[in-house]
Parts: sequence; C-alpha cells; structure tokens
Amino acid sequence: MTATDALNPSNLGLENAQPQMSLSTKAARNLAETTKTPPQMQGITPRWLLQMLPWVEVTGGAYRVNRRLTYNVGDGRVSFTNTGAEVRVIPQTLCELPLLRGFEDIEVLNALAARFVQQEFSSGQVIVQEGQPADRVLLIAHGKVNKFKAGKYEAEALQDAYILSDGAHFGDQAIVLSQDTWDVSLRAITRCIVLSLPIQAFRELMNQSEALQTQVDRFRAILRQPRDKHNQAAIAMSAGHSQETELPRTFVNYDLNPREYELSVAQTILQVNTRVADLYNEPMNQTEQQLRLTIEALRERQEYEMLNNPDFGLLHNADLKQRIFTRTGPPTPDDFDELLSRRRKSRFFLAHPRAIAAFGRECNRRGVDSPSIEVNGKIVPAWRNYPIFPCNKIPITKEGTTSILVLRVGEENQGVVGLHKTGIPDEYQPSLSVRLMGINEKAIMSYLVTAYYSAAILIPDALGVLENVEVGR
Repeated sequence: MTATDALNPSNLGLENAQPQMSLSTKAARNLAETTKTPPQMQGITPRWLLQMLPWVEVTGGAYRVNRRLTYNVGDGRVSFTNTGAEVRVIPQTLCELPLLRGFEDIEVLNALAARFVQQEFSSGQVIVQEGQPADRVLLIAHGKVNKFKAGKYEAEALQDAYILSDGAHFGDQAIVLSQDTWDVSLRAITRCIVLSLPIQAFRELMNQSEALQTQVDRFRAILRQPRDKHNQAAIAMSAGHSQETELPRTFVNYDLNPREYELSVAQTILQVNTRVADLYNEPMNQTEQQLRLTIEALRERQEYEMLNNPDFGLLHNADLKQRIFTRTGPPTPDDFDELLSRRRKSRFFLAHPRAIAAFGRECNRRGVDSPSIEVNGKIVPAWRNYPIFPCNKIPITKEGTTSILVLRVGEENQGVVGLHKTGIPDEYQPSLSVRLMGINEKAIMSYLVTAYYSAAILIPDALGVLENVEVGR
C-alpha cells in the first residue's frame, strides 16, 4: 500500500464518518471516575458590566427612551475617501453638518463636495487664528486639532471639547450668522489633512440653487428657537419679579421620535446523548455541567454584544460630544479627570486590562498614587475613588489603541441601564430560558438555550468614552 493509499478515507474506514453531535461516552466517563473537579473552561471573566448595570424589566419586547425635545442640528462626523494622497469628502455625509442636516438634493451635495480644497498642516501649525476673517468651512479629514483662545492672563485657554479629530467640522455656522472673525484658534496636534470650502464658493452655489437657499433659511430659523445649554427646547420662566408681573407661559415639549430599544437575543442548541445522561450522571450531572458551560459562553457573548453591537452597543451609541481623546496618547490622570468632569454621579470606569496597565504606568511615571478599592469582595484599581473594572471585550485596534468608558447608571440617575425580560417560559436564569426541543433518531436530546438582553443610554452624558488610548507605549 502506498502512502497515498494509506490516507484514502475508504482504507481508513472513514467513508461514512459523521461529525460528532454530542459529548462522547469516553469523555463522559472522566466525570464518573476518581476524585475530580467540575469541567473547567478558559474565557470566563468577571463580566463586571453585567454585574454593575441595573437591569430594567422590559414588557412588550421594547424599551422606549422619552427625552425632552432637542433641536437636532447635526453633530455627526463627515466621511472621506482617498485615492493615493488625494482626499475627497463623501457628498452624502455633508448632511452631518448642522447647516445641511436633512438636505436631500444629491446634485447640490456633489457640487459642494467638488468645491472643497485639500490642505495639509504639520504638528504645531495654526490652521485658523482667533480674530482673523471667518471665510471658510473646515472638515478634519485626518489628525487631531486643538481648539483654544486667548486667556485672561496672556495664556492660551483650551475650549470645551477642545480636540477635533477625524470627521469633525468647524465654521459652517459662519455662513448663516455672517461672522466676521473666528472666535477661537485651531492648531494641529498631529499632522493633519483638512478640506476647506470658501464661504464665497458656498454662496455662489446657494444663488444657483433654490433648494439650498431654502435649507439655509430653515436652519437660520432653528437657530432662533430658544434653547438651553444642552440644545433642549427651553422652558420659559421668571424669577426675581415683584408683585403682579405677568408670568411666562410654557410647557415641556417631548421628542416626537423617541428611541426604542428592542431586546436582542443570543441562542445556541445544546445536544446531549441520552446514553451519557442515563449512565454517567454520578457523581456529577452531565446535563447540568454541559448547560453550565454553555450558559457561561452565552453570558460572555452577551457582554460583548452590549459593548460592540452596532445597533445598541455602548461603544457605538456614545454621544459624539461625550467622546474625548487623550492628550498625549497613553491614558493619564488628566484624561480620567476630564471624563469625570463631564458628568455627574459617575459610578465606574470600564477598560481593557492592557489600558488599566497603561494607566498604572502613567501614574507611576508621575509619582501619583492610584489606590485600589474593594467591590463585591474583590480588589480592583480605582481613580478618585471610582473603581476601574477590567473588560477584555473592549477591542484593541491593530495600531494598539483602545477606548475607556465611564458610566452613570440607573433609571433614577438618568444613566445607562441593562434591559431584560424575566418570567419567560422555561426560565433557567433571569431572562435566560432552556427548552427541550426533543430527541432525534440518534437518541440525542436537544436543548434550545436563549438569552434576551439589551442596553440603553437614557441621556447622552450618562456615558463618556476616552478614545484612541495607546496601550503599547
């Protein structure tokens, strides 16, 4: 017999081989003999996010988040495409500019995109200077930019949301407000690619397009609406008046299209051979052990989805104004303080273990003490007495960067909440069911294991994200 013949499946008796569908009796005997441990499994983590989130009961399969009416003037990010060194803005994404939110004339958007001019700035170079004529709209295609203005004591004062990065825009309201000069300065932190549109070019196109003129008029009317500092419809009131002053009339307006979160699902089918369940159930129940490990894997997947799912995951649903960037790359105490300062009643940080290690190195380098605290009987690192929980579900990019989250939690605090539904048929754990599907012709029992869950951010500042955190330096 040749070597080729020896590897022929028919000579090995494998011509009718079938994939294994359940635990074999040989493996099952490992739980039925000698002194032993329950089956062990790599990949089980503390799952701090699932532990620390308050869980809200969802009836009807959906959870609606009602908010006060906020004038949505488009704070999204613009997207770009490049051919070699040439960068162009994708016309449809110009609708992320406040001025063009909801504008649907693709021909006009194409004409606008063609009028943007590419510019490059090196680190430290000033892009626009406070006090100079505001004569263009700027799109940050790549890089980081500082926003600052002259301080009271001859020092530069960084502005709120002081770092602009990929996809950010600046200066578009100058078209509507007829600003004469820039009220802040922009300086490149890193090498930057910027696309600029002269205001004169925009106005020339506006004179040719009635639809664009109508869009500008509509946006100008929105800017005249009374708003509070959070862009919510203002509640009129009077204070400090005397005697019979006529009081303002008001009402609290609601968002007409509130966000609804439907419960997501993670499912699998567990198969157990009846022979294994009948003969090898002592001293450990084989079905229970199989089910325990399956549920552990489902819960790990649940936490991953609650962070990374594009529809409801926290990393994708964090408000753009609540995403900030590190000052120098690695996570520093200054960056953590910046996260905390942007919200009230923060409860905890969530970070990849490598990001926590990087933060510890920065604390050591500065000689800053970062003490640990006890939570649920476990010692975890902390900053400003807020625990920093490890979570390996937060991704690390190929460039060695990751994100760090800080959360305020609970409905009573208008924070982040987990969503589930208890009391479902065949419930094995809260919002997790195990249903016997039957026994097939090979005497294999099948169990459908299902977990229902989601997460909701009640108001934007309930979640903050520190982005582009370097963990390898």
